[in-house]
Amino acid sequence: MNQDATLTTSLSPAQAAARASAASFAALEANLDYLGASDIELVRRAYRLADEAHLGQMRKNGDPYITHPIAVAQICTEWKLDAQALSAALMHDVMEDCGIGKADLIERFGTPVAELVDGLTKLEKLEFHSREHNQAESFRKMLLAMARDVRVILIKLADRTHNMRTMGDMPRSKWGRISSETLEIYAPIAHRLGLNHSYRELQDLAFKHLYPWRYEILSKALAKSRNRRKDLIAKVQAEVETAFDQHGMEPRIRGRQKTLFSIYRKMQLKHLSFAQVTDIYGFRIVLPELMNCYTALGVLHQLYKPLPGKFRDYIAIPKANGYQSLHTTLVGPFGTNIEFQLRTEPMDVVAESGVAAHWLYKASEPDSAAAKDLSTQWLQSLLDIQQETHDAAEFWDHVKIDLFPEAVYVFTPKGRIMAMPRGATVVDFAYAIHTDIGSHAIGATVNREQSPLHTELKNGDVVEIATSQHAKPNPVWLSFVRTGRARSKIRHHLKTLELKESRELGERLLLQSLRAEGIASLPAVSGPTQGLWDKLLRFTGNKNRDELLADIGLGKRIATMVAIKLAALLNEAGQKPDVLLMTQERYAGGHDKLSQGVLALDGSEGASVRYATCCHPIPGDAIVGYLGRGEGLVVHTDDCPVIQKQLLRDSERFTAVEWSDEPVRTFETCLIVTLNNVKGALAKVAAALAAAEADITHLQMSEESVQSALDIRFTIAVRDRVHLAHVLRSLKRTPTVMRVLREDPGRAAPHNP
Repeated sequence: MNQDATLTTSLSPAQAAARASAASFAALEANLDYLGASDIELVRRAYRLADEAHLGQMRKNGDPYITHPIAVAQICTEWKLDAQALSAALMHDVMEDCGIGKADLIERFGTPVAELVDGLTKLEKLEFHSREHNQAESFRKMLLAMARDVRVILIKLADRTHNMRTMGDMPRSKWGRISSETLEIYAPIAHRLGLNHSYRELQDLAFKHLYPWRYEILSKALAKSRNRRKDLIAKVQAEVETAFDQHGMEPRIRGRQKTLFSIYRKMQLKHLSFAQVTDIYGFRIVLPELMNCYTALGVLHQLYKPLPGKFRDYIAIPKANGYQSLHTTLVGPFGTNIEFQLRTEPMDVVAESGVAAHWLYKASEPDSAAAKDLSTQWLQSLLDIQQETHDAAEFWDHVKIDLFPEAVYVFTPKGRIMAMPRGATVVDFAYAIHTDIGSHAIGATVNREQSPLHTELKNGDVVEIATSQHAKPNPVWLSFVRTGRARSKIRHHLKTLELKESRELGERLLLQSLRAEGIASLPAVSGPTQGLWDKLLRFTGNKNRDELLADIGLGKRIATMVAIKLAALLNEAGQKPDVLLMTQERYAGGHDKLSQGVLALDGSEGASVRYATCCHPIPGDAIVGYLGRGEGLVVHTDDCPVIQKQLLRDSERFTAVEWSDEPVRTFETCLIVTLNNVKGALAKVAAALAAAEADITHLQMSEESVQSALDIRFTIAVRDRVHLAHVLRSLKRTPTVMRVLREDPGRAAPHNP
């Protein structure tokens, strides 16, 4: 039930009459002239049900509760929403407040209306543990509602708008939370859906209740300014109208001024006083034809001088939410800056009503092309993110990026215009074109010049992406991508890859532990042994076998414990352990290399296996594996001081590992090289390393660079201990080298295993 619904209070006859008038259907019916008779009857029936359901309930200010649904529906009539949406707006609280079921609504009003009411109810229902999680889930639910039917969000925005208009009746303790939520969630959604009038109103109402004192001060300052500049604005309007008359043009001219919140935000961002904010006033000029907009622009530029860098052509390159206009700022009388916006009538409708323009057009021009495709690109990109992101906070992190983009416009080689947020990179552009192009990008040309993938794009850039079928997203990309779409696609790929590798590792670890229990292989998933897996999953609490194996690979579950339980279940089913295999495996745990149960590593394991940076194990070293919680398998040398301490605390998390006979890549290790500090010494060491086929991946010099002897720490990539011995011999033969040692793990900085 809504918080502002209360029990009936006693009213005087005059008060009751006034409130009854506001609560009557007549208050809404005057705005329904765009609907047919049957549609009006549907809305009337919805009103009757809502009036009956809310009978006896009052708002905080004493008005009958039905006045709220009527006000919400009236806002929806400004967007010319259809009868189904208006009916849902009138009944948006009946399921939650009055216990009327969805089935009843379907029977009385049809499935579409019931679905809308149900969607609105679900937006209100859930409760969350933290404010951040609340916001994330709120936005996620709204997005899903939009995906099902964008009218749900339009009605919700109308509901929030009326609640903000009547916020004064709510306890002051709630003003801050509701106003912050409006600024952070509802106003940005209104903006991205192109509902500019609602966007500005929600911002101002939230500002008024979030910072009442600042709002009051700014409001008084703006009123004084308006009185001082009344003659100036009248003079500009008269001069503009005269100029258009001389050219035979009759546009519709409307004055406009910045909202208080936009003035306040500009003062904050640019550290200005109110007197320094010069572009408070402006004019909107609506013309009959598109070409008239460019002609009118020429007339204005002849009348007043344009301000350099303040012209924007959003007609040729519309904003992501479908907004189109020409913007120019001119220097008017007495040096006052005045902004003009020029657009056609259809552009004006879209500019003020955004996606709601669909219904405005539907009412006046049912077959208009403008009615069929408005503001869908941004919504689709968020739906893609929604499908790939299951964590609410991560989803919110992605979409926050997209709510207020300052766009730059770049081009494909074929001339297609792409609107990207300011700061977007080549990788963002690649993912905006298509997921496959982003995921397989290996390079790019920007304005016909080779450019790295992290290149930041600028207005007018022509970008061409080079791809390779073998390329994959790089985790490093997350450090520079700007768009939520690119970030979610990269994270989704990395998580999928990590899950697959963890699952494979988990299967190997479980099989290794199961062999130690005398069972030679994992039981089949289907057939007679399927029930064993079901029992095991109930024991571990996992949803399915893949999740269990991934948990083992990530170290969230101990393979030995799972293997003991699985062996017990197999024993109950009649499968006895192989005593010879059990003896062999448990003896092999003491480093018998003939054992097939020991996990063999060749460097191809991916993200599920990490090689510790505290001791840098390489093939040929005696090694041990540690299953970190949520980290997968971490491999250390068996004499590493870090792992020796861990062995005392967490011995059950260790597993037997060994090197494969043929590792498939190189491994890093560290050398401490002491050399004579003479000219060219470092170059000779680098040459010796190159001759020994060792790659330098990192270099760190001691600070005593003026001394005669200098220690340098090299991190190099080698194939194995034999290769390392060859590298050491090569360095020792170098004249400038005094001493060379492989770094002792005990000297390395401590790392968590």
